[in-house]
Amino acid sequence: MRISFEVVPRTHEAMMEQLAFVENELPFVDTINVPDLLRFPIRSWDAISDVNTDKYNFIPHIRAIDFDLNTQRLQHIIEKNELSKILLVSGDPPPDMSFPVFNTKVIDLISTIRKSFPDIEIFAGFDPYRNSIKDEKEYINRKFDAGADALLSQPFFDMRLLEIYSDFIPADKVYWGISPVITDKSKNYWERMNHAIFPADYEPSYAWNINFAKKVFAFCEKNGGNVYFMPIRIDLKKYFLPLIK
Repeated sequence: MRISFEVVPRTHEAMMEQLAFVENELPFVDTINVPDLLRFPIRSWDAISDVNTDKYNFIPHIRAIDFDLNTQRLQHIIEKNELSKILLVSGDPPPDMSFPVFNTKVIDLISTIRKSFPDIEIFAGFDPYRNSIKDEKEYINRKFDAGADALLSQPFFDMRLLEIYSDFIPADKVYWGISPVITDKSKNYWERMNHAIFPADYEPSYAWNINFAKKVFAFCEKNGGNVYFMPIRIDLKKYFLPLIK
């Protein structure tokens, strides 16, 4: 089982603080992935200079709508930063019109980068709340057909839904997303903006979220699969340290 930890590049200092926490406290983490959020000054691929790539796999998120397939800009970024792994996602609209947007579909970008870099490891996202299960399954298969090697999912909060998706995604090709949600406000946001599904026994507490993470760990240890942590505005020690006991 591989375990990835998402570090949000709000500032260089904030990144270094989170990376230090991972290195000092979370020996089970072997992968660092960095989202590309245009409201912050650090682009995902630039974060490679802060990550110890001798110790951790590094996966920057790449937004398809930021790249024109008629240029080689992404190829140059990959070569300049010597990236061996990337996550290709569609991308949300930018925060303002100072950022150019292109009509680039993630399937086409996966195919293009696979042709340009036969040996690069391409990750694709999947969202269990975006479509029907049937439609999302077809979309996942199209990404694999285009050249994706593995998937990183949006967070799951219900083991029953995770088990449904595990029936048709090969265990070695998926990182199951976990994001602790410890307030009702945060839960309401996930339900309203991402159409997330929470089980009836959900509680906005560290205890419930820690227990859910342990269930995902146990599932992956039994059935295969990997874990992708997205910690958002939480006490890292309060959440993660019980997981290593």
